Amino acid sequence: MKWFSDNDKKKDPEVFKNVAEGLKKIYRTKLLPLEEAYKFHEFHSPKLDDPDFDAKPMILLIGQYSTGKTTFIRYLLESDFPGLRIGPEPTTDRFIAVMTGEQEGVIPGNAAVVDSQKQFKPLTKFGNAFLNRFQCSLLNNPVLDSITIVDTPGILAGEKQRVDRGYDFPGVLEWFAERVDRIILLFDAHKLDISDEFRRAIDAIKGYDDKIRIVLNKADGVDHQQLMRVYGALMWSLGKVLNTPEVARVYIGSFWDHPLQFDMNRKLFELEEKDLFADLQSLPRNATLRKLNDLIKRARLAKVHAYIISSLKKEMPAMFGKDSKKKELIKQLGTIYSTLEREHGISRGDFPNLQRMQEQLQDHDFTKFHELKSKLISTVDTMLSTDIAKLMEMIPLEDQNRTNENKPLHVEGGAFEAYNESPFGYGRGEGADAGKGEHEWIVNNDKYKYDEVFTKLNPVNGKISGAAAKAEMVKSKLPNSVLGKIWKLADVDRDGMLDEDEWALANHLINIKMEGHDLPNELPDHLIPPGKKNGFAD
Repeated sequence: MKWFSDNDKKKDPEVFKNVAEGLKKIYRTKLLPLEEAYKFHEFHSPKLDDPDFDAKPMILLIGQYSTGKTTFIRYLLESDFPGLRIGPEPTTDRFIAVMTGEQEGVIPGNAAVVDSQKQFKPLTKFGNAFLNRFQCSLLNNPVLDSITIVDTPGILAGEKQRVDRGYDFPGVLEWFAERVDRIILLFDAHKLDISDEFRRAIDAIKGYDDKIRIVLNKADGVDHQQLMRVYGALMWSLGKVLNTPEVARVYIGSFWDHPLQFDMNRKLFELEEKDLFADLQSLPRNATLRKLNDLIKRARLAKVHAYIISSLKKEMPAMFGKDSKKKELIKQLGTIYSTLEREHGISRGDFPNLQRMQEQLQDHDFTKFHELKSKLISTVDTMLSTDIAKLMEMIPLEDQNRTNENKPLHVEGGAFEAYNESPFGYGRGEGADAGKGEHEWIVNNDKYKYDEVFTKLNPVNGKISGAAAKAEMVKSKLPNSVLGKIWKLADVDRDGMLDEDEWALANHLINIKMEGHDLPNELPDHLIPPGKKNGFAD
């Protein structure tokens, strides 16, 4: 199914490209001079390069070990990716950026950060200890044509969290949080405790609350009553850590293709998955607005930083007592904040963290700071009031409102792909073809059993409806996503109903999945029902 019409596909990339080019221009000519004059890059964030404006939207996954982060990515992509490791213990020990590539492969961290086409160059500041734990995994997958997914090391608990990772783990998370479009915090329904390291990780991404989404994973492992208690316990724990007045949105489900242990909540999982996928599908369209928003936030911070630095410079003596005055100014930084807040009408929330700023100022020579240059400030004010507004006007309103119209959005392929004919809503499958090399319709071996059930479903004109088929197929306890894939394969003639042979084929595919095998992406010849091979429609 296409997410856009052909006209959309021709129009939208050109609009977004023009906006990206406009962002680059105003950043280089109007904001960057202010940043460089007051050493903004040494205190806050490295200089932005072209890939920061051109890169695909990114999704960052964070969670304790064995919460299903890597499995979640595999679920979205419908395939393995280079470097994938799944297990009950901390198996992912590195940051893995899963990106699109014509050929599958792994790019080590040191090579990835020198690639001018990728946005990871600033990660060099975290040193080799981190770069040895970072890689880009390239995969030719339709989902990755629209987004990039970043897997992170499983956050440790208990005695394990006392082991030093050798690099600034919260700092790396904060770097990614600033640049990604969505942050997904995953929790295991059986493991809701928030370890000290997890708490530090959540603290690192504070300030990006609008990007955070929370997923309660493996929810099929508890029954309905237990799920209510687990949800309540999670909300209580999050309330203590996030410290936000708003109630966090939690998506509940089991994001893998195994049969559901407790399927009484199947409908809930289906709706929650649909809502989460709709949110992630909106990212490519909303990425341009996010970059505009991030540039506005960066400009406001740069202005405040300039006021702080110039104020410190102004208070420094010309000749003697420089060291003692520096210590005094650092100690009184909170008072300086309050003074600047009154003088320039700055919101308190726009100031950088006081304690962190005090720590960073210890390593700088205040005599080398510049006094306030009003022209640089006024240039940034013009950028915010005029240039940004013009770029906003370039983005069609229909694009900003499309999410509310319940229209399909941009990400294609994998678990995102919807099938109109499927009664299960979302469909997906798992790769390798089953049973290649067979020449006769192997479904015949057990067809007599499936025929008995088919008759009991009261077929009309030799066919059963999607609703009747769904009521029987869900007894397998397979997730709706997998059953949707099976429906798509079994409905050979694409008429939204199943005849006797198609019903038998659907049951055969269910058995294949229940036995732990992968489903084919396309129906191989030996599984196409007799008499339908010539009429099979892709």
